[in-house]
Amino acid sequence: MTNIEHYAVFGSPIKHSKSPRIHKLFAEQTQQALVYDDQEVPAEQFQSAVSDFFEQGGKGLNCTLPLKELAWSFADIKTERAELSKAVNTLALQADGSILGDNTDGVGLLTDLINNHQVKLSNTHVLILGAGGASRGIILPILEQNVASLVIANRTIDKAINLANEFTHKGTITGCGFDDLANQQFDLIINATSSSLSNDLPPLPENILRKNGVCYDLAYGNEPTTFVKWGKKNQASKSLDGLGMLVEQAAEAFFIWRGVRPNTKDVIALLNAERGKVI
Repeated sequence: MTNIEHYAVFGSPIKHSKSPRIHKLFAEQTQQALVYDDQEVPAEQFQSAVSDFFEQGGKGLNCTLPLKELAWSFADIKTERAELSKAVNTLALQADGSILGDNTDGVGLLTDLINNHQVKLSNTHVLILGAGGASRGIILPILEQNVASLVIANRTIDKAINLANEFTHKGTITGCGFDDLANQQFDLIINATSSSLSNDLPPLPENILRKNGVCYDLAYGNEPTTFVKWGKKNQASKSLDGLGMLVEQAAEAFFIWRGVRPNTKDVIALLNAERGKVI
């Protein structure tokens, strides 16, 4: 009898998540016996919920907002990319019973940008909006693409500066407030704030996006997010949401857990077709 192993995504809120659907498609495609569900887990219940999950036979977890930094603290061992980011979105039970923490967000973002949308990052000027857990997971992979500069802008300026300082040994990176963005221009602007969840928009000056620049919102929805709309209004050559990143980071987590790498393009195409979006 086939042993069906248990995986899940923890977050709050979580019911909007497409992760269960994505992993079901991956499992069917690769003929893996597993079940993957979503569980509403507030931050204050994270420690007990994760402990219970693994004690009851769970094999792996994804952690989304607002749990990524808590997951980093929970992990017994961490990959280098997780260690530096201080944020974990993937927990995996190891053979010795320890819990591995990894962060697949950066890999997911870069795979979507570079492979799926042919966006060049080398020698570009990049702006990340927000200095929370979502930003932490993507900074190192972006710097590793030999960008000319990376700026992190945040409402709380000290938080942006402190986050940037953690990565100065990896590339040219600075932190600032939104007011400090005046008279600057960027080739790629990434929205890593939660503003899209409330149909809001970070305060951005006019002409901040360079000609043929790209906008990317880590959030996604059935309709274009407020930031995606902003990008189109400001003549971005591409204004993208995070559905592709979601699928690509999920594929990396699936590989960590199962040792099998699923085909992502078919899954992205299916999910886009279901929301009536053509890429």
